Amino acid sequence: MKRILDIVFSVTALIVLSPLLLLVAVVLRVTGEGCVLYRQERVGRGGRIFRLYKFATMLKDSPNLSGGLLTRKDDPRILPVGRILRATKINELPQLLNVLLGDMTLIGPRPQARAHFELFPAHVKREIIKVRPGLSGVGSIIFRSEDAVMARCAKDQDRCYEEDIAPYKGELELWYVRRQSFALDLLLMLLTIWVVVFPASRRYARFLRNLPRPSSPILSTHLALSVVLIGCCVPGLLLSLRF
Repeated sequence: MKRILDIVFSVTALIVLSPLLLLVAVVLRVTGEGCVLYRQERVGRGGRIFRLYKFATMLKDSPNLSGGLLTRKDDPRILPVGRILRATKINELPQLLNVLLGDMTLIGPRPQARAHFELFPAHVKREIIKVRPGLSGVGSIIFRSEDAVMARCAKDQDRCYEEDIAPYKGELELWYVRRQSFALDLLLMLLTIWVVVFPASRRYARFLRNLPRPSSPILSTHLALSVVLIGCCVPGLLLSLRF
């Protein structure tokens, strides 16, 4: 059933969004370095490596430049148009092709580059490769502004990601895998839309019960300070859900 919904949604979204996708492709072609799509190897279901598609928002050789696979706040490798695409998450829309091809699903653990996947604890890696990675998921919602967390970290940013962010991301993805259901997927889709429109909001805490608590002080502080008291558009029916 989930696979059928993935196909129907991805085909419909690609058709509806085709004017926007074509416009972005043209803009990227005539600006920056002329690249439209960025392809990166990610770890998928069963540990299989697949190529994830994004609109190109950074310099072509970014992984080999200072910063590597991590994107920092105000990263100089990001192209001017790329900043807009990343802020609005439009750069992620080509992943609808990955959903259509069966590499990904709409909601699931976010697919990681091999180097970042290896930072997860062994028990997390064993569980999350049992499902297809997602276009969005609980990790995407909570780490909507991952670069802002690293910017406030007193450690070197690579160490901050390795020691603070990656372990907690892994626990969040494991939380999803153990509780996945149609109702939870629907809730996460709605919350994804919410945090794209209101990126500073952390109202997910009202709807995602029993999330693992971060052991890192920097994450505890960031998540606490990020709460914004604004009303939520999630239907009242979902208020009663407990996961």
